[in-house]
Amino acid sequence: MTIDQFINVLVTVMLIEMMVAVGLGVGIAELTRVARNRRLLLQAGIANYVCVPAATVALLILVHPADPLVAAGFLILAVCPGAPFGPPCTSIAKGNVTVAVGLMVILAGSSAIAAPSLLRFLLPWLSGDETLQVNAVKIVATLLLTQLVPLCVGLGLRHWRPVLAERLQKPANLMSAILGLSTVGLILVVQFDLLAEIGLRGWAGMSALLFASAASGWLLGGPGIDNRKAVALTTCLRNVGVGLMIAVGNFAGTAAVTAALAYGIFEIVGSLLLAVGWGPGQTH
Repeated sequence: MTIDQFINVLVTVMLIEMMVAVGLGVGIAELTRVARNRRLLLQAGIANYVCVPAATVALLILVHPADPLVAAGFLILAVCPGAPFGPPCTSIAKGNVTVAVGLMVILAGSSAIAAPSLLRFLLPWLSGDETLQVNAVKIVATLLLTQLVPLCVGLGLRHWRPVLAERLQKPANLMSAILGLSTVGLILVVQFDLLAEIGLRGWAGMSALLFASAASGWLLGGPGIDNRKAVALTTCLRNVGVGLMIAVGNFAGTAAVTAALAYGIFEIVGSLLLAVGWGPGQTH
């Protein structure tokens, strides 16, 4: 087994376990309350599936990275919302955690179909002379099995076996942390030389994308400051596990994986700092 194949397996295991852990911590009632708020869902959907990908494409056209695979890596992460870090960051920011939890689950589930469709449409815009393609059908099937099904398993256990789900939640969260750190650490080691080549323009571009994501979520997250915080942080935080799985599965060992990991780390740190900055404020 090559190192790329091993990383692919590790990312798959991480994503499955992470989705089960997310489902174990979410009640159906919480999810239903958010799902019934059609206006909020529409606005969050526009922020995550229209504004963030559009801002990413615009920035990549402006910056124009030399390697089209770098653009592919950023775009992959841009179309993958529903990160598990949304609710904890929203809690730190004193936002509406229930909204953050509901949006996390709904966006994570819907991205199994939306992300491959968006990539199939947007990648040709950024590939230049090099034709970049993804197997959208394969990605949908893979994400349904590794993301949506495990998420439903966790949700089902929480709903029908709440005592068992409560007992499993802490070990599952711990395993998620261990697998996540192991995966990121291994990719950092393998991709270190490429990561070290990120210049000032790259960091500036990532900062601009994070700002655009936060602004989209904030403007479309109202009414109420607590809802705006939840939607803004949910929009900032892209699902690194899903993004890495798509990148590794389609562009293993390339700059696409490096770019997805680089922005994944950057947006987590940036969102956490944003949440801490918002924390002392009053909610309404």
